[in-house]
Amino acid sequence: MILAAAPGAAIFTKEGCALRSWKFWLGVLISAVFVWLTARGLEWHAFTAALRDARYGWLVPAIGIYFVAVLARTWRWQRMLRPMQPIALHRLFPLVVIGYTGNNIFPARAGEVLRSYLLRRQAGISVSASLATVALERLFDGLMLCVFALAMLPFLPLPVIYERIALLAGGAFLMALLILLLLATQPTRAEALTTRLIGLVTPSRLRDRVTRLAARFLSGLHVLRSPRDLAVLAGSSALAWLAEVGTYWFTARAFAQLDVSFATLLLMAAVVNLATMIPSAPGYVGTFDKPGIEVLKAFGHPTNLAAAFTVVLHVVLWLPITLLGLLLLLRSSLGRRALDVVAHAPDTSALATPSERRDWEALHPKP
Repeated sequence: MILAAAPGAAIFTKEGCALRSWKFWLGVLISAVFVWLTARGLEWHAFTAALRDARYGWLVPAIGIYFVAVLARTWRWQRMLRPMQPIALHRLFPLVVIGYTGNNIFPARAGEVLRSYLLRRQAGISVSASLATVALERLFDGLMLCVFALAMLPFLPLPVIYERIALLAGGAFLMALLILLLLATQPTRAEALTTRLIGLVTPSRLRDRVTRLAARFLSGLHVLRSPRDLAVLAGSSALAWLAEVGTYWFTARAFAQLDVSFATLLLMAAVVNLATMIPSAPGYVGTFDKPGIEVLKAFGHPTNLAAAFTVVLHVVLWLPITLLGLLLLLRSSLGRRALDVVAHAPDTSALATPSERRDWEALHPKP
């Protein structure tokens, strides 16, 4: 799924404007179904009572450790970009935060394109190469989540459906990562293979342009050639997710009656984040909440308490980083321009270099 198209790629074109896209409305419909499924099983009096009685002071460390997870992901991205250009961590952190904001308020993970565009403007790294590192991030994240879910099997017997999903998803992520590893470690063969495939499926007038886009994408995979870098990517991914589950744990402490183990929360994090791969409205409305509640219910936690915790957790994961990202965007004229482009997609010029723009327009001619 990740390799099929760059995140938010449709935003490069006028036709990709969010409100005109059937994919956007499909996501809204799916979110509406998930919200309905969540709401119909609630006793609203008990649900609101759980929210009212929560000890919200615990959200302060929850938010703090979440930004530790974001910092770990920034470190990972820095490592991925190093073969192309060394970039200081403090320059990348705002871009990662802005990327989260874009993902939270726009459909189709548009935040990934947003931070790739800002990276190109700051460091000159092409959008195509940057999106290759984004694809790597998603693969490492997905694989790490599946490893966590499967590692919990001896301690927390999973319902059969979750076990099968973890096995299938883990296999898919591992296969995709192995393919990228082969492409990165065998550059000559990778170039020959992509040239051959492009020749088979692409009209002759577009082959040169597609080949250039593929070459830029492959350049973003250079980090996979180093075993040491691979170990750092795996370690930073594990650190990021463990820190994020720390956010779950501190948020759970806000609900005195919710006696949930760290292992259960680790499993919940794996399930809900894999579930957010399902198309949804911006912010993963519904697709985050319903699976999280179901995991907690599977381990005997009351529905209303599980729902109250999951909703508060969703807000903790969504609101602070979104506000910070908007602040960073609005303080920068470049950021405001980028935000406007992603929101309205008036043309392609602001998101790519002239060469990338010509290649993209050739692949997506106007009717």
